[in-house]
Amino acid sequence: MSSALTDLLAHPIVQAPMAGGVSLPQLAAAVADAGALGFLAAGYKTADGMYQEIKTLRGITKRPFGVNLFMPQPEYADPAAVEVYAHQLAGEVTWYDTGLGDPDSGRDDGYDAKLAVLLDNPVPVVSFHFGVPSPDVLDSLRRAGTLTLVTATTAEEALAVQRAGADGVIVQGAEAGGHQGTHRDNPETDGAAIGLLSLLAQVRESVDLPLVAAGGIMRGSQIAAVLAAGACAAQLGTAFLATPESGAHALHKEALTNPLFVRTELTRAFSGRPARGLVNRFVREHGPYAPAAYPEVHHLTSPLRKKAAASGDAQGMALWAGQGHRMARALPAGELVALLADEIAAARAALPDGGEQA
Repeated sequence: MSSALTDLLAHPIVQAPMAGGVSLPQLAAAVADAGALGFLAAGYKTADGMYQEIKTLRGITKRPFGVNLFMPQPEYADPAAVEVYAHQLAGEVTWYDTGLGDPDSGRDDGYDAKLAVLLDNPVPVVSFHFGVPSPDVLDSLRRAGTLTLVTATTAEEALAVQRAGADGVIVQGAEAGGHQGTHRDNPETDGAAIGLLSLLAQVRESVDLPLVAAGGIMRGSQIAAVLAAGACAAQLGTAFLATPESGAHALHKEALTNPLFVRTELTRAFSGRPARGLVNRFVREHGPYAPAAYPEVHHLTSPLRKKAAASGDAQGMALWAGQGHRMARALPAGELVALLADEIAAARAALPDGGEQA
């Protein structure tokens, strides 16, 4: 599958699927047309909404692309803990003059309906986050001509991906922005996320699958490093967040390089699942108390996040970002891909052997 995936790419670069309206068809098209792999994010969309974005993307590029799905979540959240957190957010309700969302708005993100669309209208690549699809699902997509990738955050999770029959693993390090794609959200492991290079080495020794490295990658030299460490491509999210084709809010793009935001951390504050974002007031005040309850907390805080964005208050927004956010470049996506490709070539050329072993 390594050759099957890399045959789709002129450059070993994958644009991460960023849910919540960031990964627009225009972004995926610009990335794809530049020779990398663009991705749509189906998370938080309806099946029809996903289908319409696929149609739009196919109308503006003929290049290969991918679609990302969220796995349905098991019911293990404590309703009492969610209720306590809702009470804690009372001040936010008053401040933003809006209500809280319904924590019971849905757990499966329309998974089955989205799969049906993707089997009826196959796309080149489908990736999965928050768990491993069944072998039957992966086999059905393979028969439809679709390559499958599944996120793993540990070597054990990567083994589960291999056993299920996926075509490749997205190895997500602790540095990555947005949600960690852990297969099960265990609060006892909070703080145990593994850095990308260490994780990549562990996964490479554990599975015999092509690996796509993800986590804090912002420069071509970093891509060259993960390729040398055994990945066949690198997945970048935050690097594409600041591009004009990204659907991220203007305040989110500005915050990436704003010295007011000095660091990122993994927080449950906005969604109930560990996700890396810029530390703002909301994260500081609520992160320590947010329960392990996804997607309940995501639904609960949705109106607050929307109102904060509408009122221009970055301190109440979920500013997802990887650890390399200060290195963001507000270039058109196609130009960014070309620059990254040049940086990969320069990094390889600087090696004593001219990069022949890379």
